[in-house]
Amino acid sequence: MSVRHRLGHAVLDRVVAAGGRRFVRDSHALERVQRARLAGLVRKVAQARRHPSLPAVQEDWCWEAFSQALPITDYSDWSTPVEAQRRWQEGELIDSPVMRYQPTSGSTSEIKWVPYTREFLRELDGAIAPWLHDLYRQFPGIRRGSHYWSVSWLPDGMRDSGQSHLNDDMKVLTGGKRLLAAMTQSVPELIALARTSDDAQFATLAWLVADTQLAVLSVWSPSFALTLFERLVDWRDELVAALRHGDWGHRSTALPGRLRCPRAPQAAALLAEWDGQLTADFFRRLWPCLALVSAWDTAAAAPWATLLQRLLPQAAFQGKGLWATEGVVTVPCQGQWVLAYQSHVYEFEDLDNGRILPPWALRPGQDVAPLLSTGSGLLRYRLNDRLRVDGHLNSLPVLRFLGRNDGVDMVGEKIGAVYVQQVLDALPWGETLRPVTLLAARQSNSAGKPGYVLLVECAGASAPQSAVQRIRERLETALAQHFHYQLARGLGQLAPARVVCRQDMREFYLHQCRLRGMIEGNIKIEPLRDWPEVLPPALHDVSDARGSLSGCVI
Repeated sequence: MSVRHRLGHAVLDRVVAAGGRRFVRDSHALERVQRARLAGLVRKVAQARRHPSLPAVQEDWCWEAFSQALPITDYSDWSTPVEAQRRWQEGELIDSPVMRYQPTSGSTSEIKWVPYTREFLRELDGAIAPWLHDLYRQFPGIRRGSHYWSVSWLPDGMRDSGQSHLNDDMKVLTGGKRLLAAMTQSVPELIALARTSDDAQFATLAWLVADTQLAVLSVWSPSFALTLFERLVDWRDELVAALRHGDWGHRSTALPGRLRCPRAPQAAALLAEWDGQLTADFFRRLWPCLALVSAWDTAAAAPWATLLQRLLPQAAFQGKGLWATEGVVTVPCQGQWVLAYQSHVYEFEDLDNGRILPPWALRPGQDVAPLLSTGSGLLRYRLNDRLRVDGHLNSLPVLRFLGRNDGVDMVGEKIGAVYVQQVLDALPWGETLRPVTLLAARQSNSAGKPGYVLLVECAGASAPQSAVQRIRERLETALAQHFHYQLARGLGQLAPARVVCRQDMREFYLHQCRLRGMIEGNIKIEPLRDWPEVLPPALHDVSDARGSLSGCVI
């Protein structure tokens, strides 16, 4: 371990310790902390020069008055004032300077811009400090090397708009902690300024491969890490040349001039003699000090997180808490995922009866959706996530992510993502097949009829047609248990569900999402994806009227 790493970890651990201890100490006082946070938030909102389309906020509101006076919102309620503030500096959402506007994408290509104010960044730091403190306690091996915390990527078309919208995960820390964290980072921040995502990923791989002391690999989606690893195969020869000579080669003009290329002859030799197979043995040799992998591991991310763990068995694994660009809901604490109660103001909708509850009223077994009021100025903002209350840590609810509440209703079938996740979990996958996503396609077959198309990745060049056929039959049977789906099929409104299997299906699907303009770091493997556009040719229906097979399309 280098002196820089040892010093950086020692000082950063000491700095975040106070926040970590406070998080645990006040975990007995959830209601008091949340009421105090609301009092501070409404005061800052009331003092802002609000956009005329926004309802007035009184700075003396208590919790009950706040929840009764303001409606529940989503991004459509904020898009006009956010655009006025972002483009013309007209109006404010909250009395706190905007440091940048962070883009995010949902299930379509539409870009949402979230104001990252100074107050909002302080709120995020209030979640990250206890998380880091908990990491140092739970996984002491992370002190012995460098860390990689993934970049939130942008589409290539947005990279010319300037550095202000380029966000790496360390930017949510306050200035001092960010400087300390930079001392431990494996990959330089400058990589975020690369001309294209490919160039940024190439440079990221070069630095990671050169780093024999890598101790933490933290990404949001496990599919992002797996795609990055697969590009080791595609770019091996180019990476070998770059690492041998410390020269970016033809990519020099696409990367920031101040970004040096690492020179690592031993890493270059390891890549040169590698057989090109992504195996646990290869990654042990590449990163012998790896102590922790952090990524989403629930709902649709679960099979991909399992694959990532198999490739990196030398490291412990921690699932992420629930974070969105609009705010943080849970953080890991003592092996559980608890409400990040010191960050924002939280309410929860009981999904069984629609009641809106304060966080101190949650009870084990409830399924709820979070509403956030944050220092960005977004108030009572609904996140379309379904959480289950699994218990409490002192007074803090322990919340398990079940999936997105997003649904699809092409012809009245009303299929929800959580229901689809349950269906996918029950299918007979075996060892060689993994689900990617279920597309709700407006033109799912050659007749142009809407229907559902399940994308599946197979471990080999082709999947046994009998196994894929069983999955298709079970999928159709399971979906037909849903009353409205069965009705739509009976009325001929929906085509039968199809299954398309490819060896590279995950990367194929992610590439299609990028073509829609979705943001690289925000693209997740979801159980259900609405797909109003024409399907790519590779997903077209090639079976005849009797359902005979052609290739891996069923």
